[in-house]
Amino acid sequence: MTQRASKLVIVTEKVLLKQIGKIIDAAGATGYTVVDAGGKGSRNVRSSGQPSVSDTNSNIKFEILTPNREMAVKISDEVAAQFFDNYSGIAYLCDVMEVLHAHKF
Repeated sequence: MTQRASKLVIVTEKVLLKQIGKIIDAAGATGYTVVDAGGKGSRNVRSSGQPSVSDTNSNIKFEILTPNREMAVKISDEVAAQFFDNYSGIAYLCDVMEVLHAHKF
């Protein structure tokens, strides 16, 4: 069984992990994936001058599959309103053509 979905990607500072996780849960998402991320953006290179994925100043990337665009936008709007004025971050949406093995989604 497959189904369509929206994927919200949020890249932000690792210190926000628990707070953003709570926003995702409160919106009704069934889960999310978090991976370490490093790189360079409008606020320059993170930490020691090199892209980093190993320390507490590094970034993380959330990937959240939502059953509809509205839930993804709700999560994104809440995260941006609470954190993006004071922390680095970006959020973007991707259309998912099919979620494979969607019995738990």
